[in-house]
Amino acid sequence: MSNKEKEQTRSVLPLAQSPEALRKLNTKALIQLADEVRGQIIETVSKTGGHLASNLGVVELTLALHYAFQTPNDKLIWDVGHQVYCHKIVTGRQDKFRKGLRQYKGLAGFPKKSESEYDHYDTGHGGTSISFAVGMAEAMRHSKCDKRVIPIIGDGSMTAGVAFEALSQAGHLKQNNLIVIINDNDMSISSNVGSLAQYISRRMVGPKAASVRKHTKQLLAAIPRAGDDLIRIVQKLERSLKDFIQPGLLFEELGFQYLGPFDGHDLETLIPVFKNVRNIPGPLLLHVLTKKGKGYQPAELEPERFHGAAPFEIKTGDFVKKKALKSYTSVFGDALVKLGTADRDVVAITAAMTLGTGLSKFATAYPDRFYDVGMAEQHAVAFAGGLANAGLRPIVAIYSTFMQRAYDQVFQEICLQNLPVTLAMDRAGLVGADGPTHHGVYDLSFLRTLPNIGIIAPRDDLELSRAVMSITVFNRPTAIRYPRGSGRGLVIPEETPTMEWGVGECMKTGDHLTVIAVGPLVYEALTAAKTLGNEGISVEVIDARFVKPLDSALILKSVKKTGTLLTVEENALAGGFGAAVLELLAVYDEMPKCVDMIAIPDKWINMGTQKQLHSEIGLTAQEIERRIRLLVLESKKRKKVSGKTDLINEPETRGQTSD
Repeated sequence: MSNKEKEQTRSVLPLAQSPEALRKLNTKALIQLADEVRGQIIETVSKTGGHLASNLGVVELTLALHYAFQTPNDKLIWDVGHQVYCHKIVTGRQDKFRKGLRQYKGLAGFPKKSESEYDHYDTGHGGTSISFAVGMAEAMRHSKCDKRVIPIIGDGSMTAGVAFEALSQAGHLKQNNLIVIINDNDMSISSNVGSLAQYISRRMVGPKAASVRKHTKQLLAAIPRAGDDLIRIVQKLERSLKDFIQPGLLFEELGFQYLGPFDGHDLETLIPVFKNVRNIPGPLLLHVLTKKGKGYQPAELEPERFHGAAPFEIKTGDFVKKKALKSYTSVFGDALVKLGTADRDVVAITAAMTLGTGLSKFATAYPDRFYDVGMAEQHAVAFAGGLANAGLRPIVAIYSTFMQRAYDQVFQEICLQNLPVTLAMDRAGLVGADGPTHHGVYDLSFLRTLPNIGIIAPRDDLELSRAVMSITVFNRPTAIRYPRGSGRGLVIPEETPTMEWGVGECMKTGDHLTVIAVGPLVYEALTAAKTLGNEGISVEVIDARFVKPLDSALILKSVKKTGTLLTVEENALAGGFGAAVLELLAVYDEMPKCVDMIAIPDKWINMGTQKQLHSEIGLTAQEIERRIRLLVLESKKRKKVSGKTDLINEPETRGQTSD
């Protein structure tokens, strides 16, 4: 091989360990780097799983931003956060990316300030980047900082109303240091692109065009009386020309100078454009066109399937199949199709997550009764309220973590009006590798405060199917929460029995202690009870089934019999299921002297597999056994201390699992 051939095959990736090093490369090397970064992303995600299509679509955009702007002093604010893999690779995290992406105690799949000075915003939800950036830009203005803040939004996030709220304020503030990048990959703004549009847009951001505009405005302003009118006429003519060939009128009216659209995969276009706009006073909005899944054909053809991808075979694009039982998501989807067949008033709504929430089958079977409202959870819930108010029976399928965004609509549009809307909350509990932004561990706490709503936490796939089939029977505001992952493979009968409102179930009788659990943790409690039974400890296990309303008769009877209580839940300890049980017992003056609660501690839970996180926190049969032994020991001590009912436990044996 000749020296020239060796030079051509030499990898550029090791040279791009930082944006400073990146800026030393020429355009040819940058184009090669883009290919190598794509290859690294594909190789890594094929092993670890992760957000593939969105990251492949922003490689050139990311390289151009770091090349043209003085990061980290110029601040890149990534919306959603699932498009930062290239950003992480070129900001000193290549080794960590290859070895520990989305792994337990490894590199996060989203921006994380504790990882790097180039990450300015811990995020995993969509639509909020512009608001955060407007705040940063305003703070920098106050401190006389002349650097730029650049939020990169798109991939459906522009359907979120909060994005336009932020644009409105930024335009009002006339923020000179704000540059909004819209990454348009056909998920939000419709494209309007052509060679003439790109040609004129490039000319409009060039230094000559900026100089001409400046001097023309100064010249016209010097003309007595007529100057202002002439300025407005010239600006109107410029805007009319731009609006004739490009979709920028809305943003211009919000106070932004709109530029674009530009080819988001053309480094030779992007770099000079970004260098030029650094010298144009903002607020600016740059419209960049990209292709989701760029460079990997399976992801290009099926971007939704490769959005949050499981490990896959690179050559075929086939996901690595593990022998697994049907997921809770699939069980929910199948049950909803069955319910929709039985009742024509049933309609389904999702917020840009048709596949992820298991609604694909319903959408195919009943397309006229299915609605994808985009990344707009607030609208989805309010829209459901309107449907229910007019006689339909809507089911809103949204991940638990994203339902938080629609809390006010659940309050105002659903519960206050007592409308029969069902909230199907997938990914409840700890979800694994996506980390703290995606764990669904607060829904029980924030929903149970609202009057009228009922909350069901099925223990298995059969119970989930029963809950879905009970929706029209209940005919009231209802939330059903279920975890990520596989069910227990139970047989679901064709004629699935419905549930009785507010009724729990005693799964095992006992005399020494009561364990009340919700969701799949009921089975962990049963396993612990069986082990302890061999030791002579008699444990009663109750599946509460309903977090609201609680089955007060069942709970009071059991606790009164045993006098000792342990609650178990995969939700935050603060205000969760355990708190609801204690409130009930306090109202009836039946508070047992020995009480403990197992739940999510008051801290952020990072990424890892569900099994790893359950073990770390103590959501396991082994931890339940340990807590029960301590409670039984404490109960025996109390019985020996005549007249003393306020004996305090050692702190390390009670409450939350220690950090």
